Amino acid sequence: MRAAYIEELGPPDAIQYGELAAPRPGPTDVLVDVLATTVNPVDTFVRSGVFRTPLPFPFVIGRDLVGRVAEAGAGVHGFAVGDLVWSNSLGHEGRQGAAAEQAVVAADRLYRLPPGVDAETAVAVVHPAATAYLGLFTHGRVRAGETVVVAGAAGNVGSAMVVLAARAGVRVIATARERDASYVSSLGAAEVFDYTDPEVHELIRRAAPDGVDAYLDASGTNDLTRSVDVLARRGRIVLLAGARTQPVLPAGQLYMKDGTIAGFVISHASTAELAEAAETINRLLAAGVLFPREVEVRPLSEAAEVHRRIETKGPHGSRIVLRTTAR
Repeated sequence: MRAAYIEELGPPDAIQYGELAAPRPGPTDVLVDVLATTVNPVDTFVRSGVFRTPLPFPFVIGRDLVGRVAEAGAGVHGFAVGDLVWSNSLGHEGRQGAAAEQAVVAADRLYRLPPGVDAETAVAVVHPAATAYLGLFTHGRVRAGETVVVAGAAGNVGSAMVVLAARAGVRVIATARERDASYVSSLGAAEVFDYTDPEVHELIRRAAPDGVDAYLDASGTNDLTRSVDVLARRGRIVLLAGARTQPVLPAGQLYMKDGTIAGFVISHASTAELAEAAETINRLLAAGVLFPREVEVRPLSEAAEVHRRIETKGPHGSRIVLRTTAR
């Protein structure tokens, strides 16, 4: 099979595209003919060694896929040859990745794709949407009727957060660039403020005079001084980006509010947590309300160039889908 892979950690140029032996599924695995994969910022962290995790070499890169079941192990139930499926947790903790014509996926990390959902649309959203779900509901403990701030709401994870929160009956105060305000509003945000506005902090305070129940920073800025200040009593802050940030913690103000700060990366999510997120993702995909803002489709052979672009320019709300020839 053809695959995008590395033989050692390194820059984007370490990625090779060529033939590797096709994988074989174990008794609780499913062999998938991959239709499409994509590139997440965390994929560049794994490839470069910034995110340390056990890797078998040669290592197929990538985390997300949509494909068709080619074969199921003897101990697998619920998947049949030809089923359209997706996964968003390959390529770390010793698992080979998704950027190949075939991939082996543990059955408890594989989900059916709802009928009528486009493969390239789905593969573009399953990772940021799962990150958004876990940030909001698992780590942020957000409930209907609460008010949250989503910082960086026009990005891939931020926009998914707005959709998921609004659909769950949560009031969303969002920050984004002024030119993205109408887009973020269309996703369900109650208020959208320009994060470059010097008064943005005061605008949030006025919009939520009793404080916000959760503050989720998808932008990676992690300004704890300001986010703690706008928290309500027992408010929660969730950090999910900005690996190199070292903000000042206003500890006194935080504990006087009974506030908490949680950090998480989706790579540490359990299979049960991922499956819970997948249920909501599938429901919203089927309803046609969860979709990427912009998708660019490239061949899998351009994986190295896409990694280079993500590292130098960032995703900025767009998604690049890598299409295989196994269609």
